[in-house]
Amino acid sequence: MKAAALALFLALTSACAFAGAPKPAIKIENPGQCIAPAEEMRKNHMEMLHHQRDRTMRQGIRGEKASLNECINCHASKTTGSVLGKEGFCQECHSYAAVKLDCWDCHQPKAGHAKAAGVKP
Repeated sequence: MKAAALALFLALTSACAFAGAPKPAIKIENPGQCIAPAEEMRKNHMEMLHHQRDRTMRQGIRGEKASLNECINCHASKTTGSVLGKEGFCQECHSYAAVKLDCWDCHQPKAGHAKAAGVKP
């Protein structure tokens, strides 16, 4: 399943690149040291979030560096406070790669908020 998803992702991003589609305009609102190099984050951020989700939900471990809240706190727009919307950190890349963001079905996309059940972007 993961191999098929990766193949689809690569096909979609390659198709966009060959079609001359501009790469997403990513603005780092809080520049500094991320928890991993950019290339690793591009490839593995979902795995990091899944592992953290499992530790939080099954073991009660909260506040680790790979938590969704920590990502949002660093990458949310200083203007909107969100990672969604036009030029939003998460939305820009996921739109470019044609990947649906379903994190926000349960989680708050704005910095400084612990949760927002039922929030729809």
